[in-house]
Amino acid sequence: MRNILQKYRFIFFLVICFFQNGLLQAQSEKNDTLRDDFLLRERYESFYDTLKYRAEQRKLTRWLHKLLIAEPKPVTDKKALSINYYSEMAGKTIRRINIQPLEVFGPSLQDTTRKATSWLERSANWLHTKSNLNNIRRNLLFHEGESVDPELLYENERILRSLPYIRDVRIILVPDSLNGELVTVHLLTQDRFSIGVSGNLNGVESAALEVYDRNILGIGHEVSARFVGHVNKEPYSGIEAFYKINNLSGKFLSFMTGYTNTYQKEGFLLQIQKDLLLTTTLWGYGISATRFYRTNRVHDALPLESPDPLDFSRVGCWLGRNFQLSAGQSSNSQLTLSAMFEHRSFNKRPLPQPPGEQYYYNTNLWLGGITWSQRNFIRDQLVYSYGITEDIPRGFKNELALGIDQAEMGRRWYGHLYLSNGNLIRNKPGYLFASAGVSGYLRNHTIEQGLVELQSSYISRLFVSGKARFRQFVQVNYKWGINRFELENLQFERNNLIRGFNSDEVSGKQRLSLNVETVYFQKRDFYKFNLAFFTFIDLGIIGSEKKLIFNENYYGGLGVGLRVHNESLVLQTLQLRLAFYPNHPSDVGLLGFILSERTRQSFYSFQPGPPRPRLFN
Repeated sequence: MRNILQKYRFIFFLVICFFQNGLLQAQSEKNDTLRDDFLLRERYESFYDTLKYRAEQRKLTRWLHKLLIAEPKPVTDKKALSINYYSEMAGKTIRRINIQPLEVFGPSLQDTTRKATSWLERSANWLHTKSNLNNIRRNLLFHEGESVDPELLYENERILRSLPYIRDVRIILVPDSLNGELVTVHLLTQDRFSIGVSGNLNGVESAALEVYDRNILGIGHEVSARFVGHVNKEPYSGIEAFYKINNLSGKFLSFMTGYTNTYQKEGFLLQIQKDLLLTTTLWGYGISATRFYRTNRVHDALPLESPDPLDFSRVGCWLGRNFQLSAGQSSNSQLTLSAMFEHRSFNKRPLPQPPGEQYYYNTNLWLGGITWSQRNFIRDQLVYSYGITEDIPRGFKNELALGIDQAEMGRRWYGHLYLSNGNLIRNKPGYLFASAGVSGYLRNHTIEQGLVELQSSYISRLFVSGKARFRQFVQVNYKWGINRFELENLQFERNNLIRGFNSDEVSGKQRLSLNVETVYFQKRDFYKFNLAFFTFIDLGIIGSEKKLIFNENYYGGLGVGLRVHNESLVLQTLQLRLAFYPNHPSDVGLLGFILSERTRQSFYSFQPGPPRPRLFN
């Protein structure tokens, strides 16, 4: 009799799990009426995982499991799940929109009834000001009285998640009990704790401390103040202050202004811009003005620092128009016509380099561009973030730009062709991005400041083995400068091509790099902070533009590290890294140990915008 009971334990367990799953569902509906199909789907998958584990304990139950149970296939396109969920009510009229902002700590989108347990979390919830309901409504693409558009709802979730003070968003549709043609939209939002602190220490000579708020009083405005000091350079103490509005008057118009006065630079900036945020956005435009009375860089993204202080002003504007090529289709593409103008004028600058090269030159730059692009997004987790929903873009962007550089050293023609494509690999879960470009100026039938660039990056699927969860990241980057100015050089450190390899000795006009990183996402947290260990190998070749790249100088770095982050905070990721540099120059040590902040990485979005010269960095 005992043997019979053991043999049929699997069937008994199956019945118990069935009733347990039903009771849990009934209790959740009673405690929280806003749990949607996503939660049910998660329980569905969890049920099968538990069932498989119990069945593996004995030969009979393992055989019965393989015979009777068809496990759910892993889902890679989470957008399809969302669109299918919304499509069930497509065309119905939105009767009402209910917005429910959740506390920063305690509840989640899967369980809105959870409460903060520690006094620290409760205190943070008390200090935090939830996003203003009017501010959230300004970021909505749909309104009461309109019809349900599945693609628009999905796109709106993505836009809300892209806001710096929003942790995650969920849109839930509930049909009206009296009229089946009406639906109520429940919008769940969860903020990040908007106040943050950042800083860095450069030996004993200089330091910086920044305090910022990404959501002032819940209205979506940002403000930051950065205090900078140096013991040997004047001014010995200074400040950088910025103010930004992400969505002005609900028109998705951004505004930013800032002022800085430190030992590094002094000046101000002003920018107003409307991006081509959606594929259905018709017009994009922007205007910007920058005035620096003292700085050592003409562009923050370029590695070159001037030995003498620069004094210059820069003003620019752009305009773009989208044209739909396949409107109404899920794979719609756009043709974008755009134009830009930029004026740059120096008051103080270094003397021209021999033979008369002037890197810091006055100019009026006129560019026109035509872009063919297509983009949509899928959802995933544990890519660049730690457990929250991430929107991964896929599509392509092919851009042709032509224009005139009316510089003081003579008129030059500029042009570039840049092609990019990013998509999931068919039949093999993973993400592959590739791009190629060629650009340069033409004067007197001679190419100046030419550039050939190639890039490819791969992100593997999330591997799960027991408690281990990890992804593989691979990136290849190649740049070749053609007739660049003598002052212009490529390096490894600025783009983290060899992490921590901060060398002024190693530079060139041609560079090839390979980066391989494995990130291990930990299931257990450390006082609510997510942990991720990583290992990496960085390889690079750099040298002259006139030789084959493989005949140039080789460098590399390999090491391990730890990243710590809390997705409920606007703080940057804290990174601890130890690296070993086998072939190192005199200004780089054999070992490198660093504790630093790491800005969150982002995907290339395939979003069209103003035509701009390609950067040699």
